[in-house]
Amino acid sequence: MAARFIVEADGGSRGNPGPAGYGAVVRDGDTGQIVAEAAEFIGHATNNVAEYKGLIAGLKAARELDPDASVDVRMDSKLVVEQMSGRWKIKHPDMQPLAAEARTVLPRGRVTYTWIPRERNKDADRLANEAMDAGKAGRQWEPRPKAAAAVDEPPLETAAPKAGWAAPADLGTPTTFVLLRHGETPLTPEKRFSGSGGSDPELSEKGRWQAERAAEALAARGSIQAVVASPMRRTRQTAETVAARLGLEVRYEDGLREVDFGDWEGLTFAEVQERHPDDLAAWLGSAKAKPTGSTESFTTLTHRAGVARDKIIARYAGKTVLVVSHVSPIKTLVRLALGAPPDSMYRMELAAASICAVQYYADGNASLRLLNDTSHLR
Repeated sequence: MAARFIVEADGGSRGNPGPAGYGAVVRDGDTGQIVAEAAEFIGHATNNVAEYKGLIAGLKAARELDPDASVDVRMDSKLVVEQMSGRWKIKHPDMQPLAAEARTVLPRGRVTYTWIPRERNKDADRLANEAMDAGKAGRQWEPRPKAAAAVDEPPLETAAPKAGWAAPADLGTPTTFVLLRHGETPLTPEKRFSGSGGSDPELSEKGRWQAERAAEALAARGSIQAVVASPMRRTRQTAETVAARLGLEVRYEDGLREVDFGDWEGLTFAEVQERHPDDLAAWLGSAKAKPTGSTESFTTLTHRAGVARDKIIARYAGKTVLVVSHVSPIKTLVRLALGAPPDSMYRMELAAASICAVQYYADGNASLRLLNDTSHLR
């Protein structure tokens, strides 16, 4: 099965134009671990040329790892992201051939582009500066041997604290996601698979009651500044109930929808085990496996939920956002915040209308603050 990668790329010029270099990292789409790095001093050039060359290098590095891979490119260059996404025209003659080359590395349908704040692109930025430093010294950038990199790291007792341990003043105001699972539908108490490919059920009477209780609790909390939700009926109904109490509008994000469970939609676990035992075993054993008849795996979900997360953070940086979604996307966001493996999703319980909370910091760290809170339903 083809891999999914995240490419983070950047470029810089000391003078614009001036001595320039680029940097790019390739991350595993599931774990976020860096699997490849690239950097180069390119001589006298502009920032934009360097950024495009960083993009090309990152895409080529991903292709070398897996020529069939799909890639989410994340850059802090609004220009490159908008131009490569096709929303802005490419007028500058220096940019046109570079954009054309970038489009030839991988098929267009397998590459997406997302803008991220500069502080979330620190690894690519670091490599670009290392490349420019190397050029200033009259040499080309070379990757550090892994052993040398390990020696350069601070000892454990003096290492920089992670988000959960650092004082908020050290990291700035975090972006907080208050993650609300939708209320019950008729399928919920029967524990039937209900994804984005099924009947799109609405809230039951109990589910509407749960949404009202969640609205009361969140209004009392008093810190919600925006509401973003999956576009499915049950999440829309839950989000609109809460938003009406808070006096806020609901913004919908397709990346927050539930997984498509294919032929399993509407079935219980036991029924799936009886009808599709091999597919179920594969699905439980690998995040890349898909339910029978579905086009989505948990790997696919991880990719789109991560993109949705980054879009929301970019739009609402430093704010508290109510994110109304489903079991699998919420578990995925929690898992990514913890840096936990994919199978950790099977070890989480999320009740209908439960609340979780995750804070995201400017340095890329995240901190889980709450999990499966149902106190408002008692």
